[in-house]
Amino acid sequence: MPTVLRAGPYRFLFYSSDAEEPPHVHVERDDNSAKFWLSPVRLQSSGGFKPVEVRRIQRLVEQHREALLRSWDAYFNE
Repeated sequence: MPTVLRAGPYRFLFYSSDAEEPPHVHVERDDNSAKFWLSPVRLQSSGGFKPVEVRRIQRLVEQHREALLRSWDAYFNE
């Protein structure tokens, strides 16, 4: 599970078993988690985050989308 970004209290990561799915990122903070598709950016699932925090995380995903996609390609398409 490589961490590809840290922003504030959030850890952005991929699971090695995700290669067959479209590009996406998992976000964790404490016991909370969310999954965002990257093309286009949209929430796929969330557990524990309040809606306001999900919106904050989505903005971070949007801001870092290009870097996250590059990291996805580097990790899964080597």
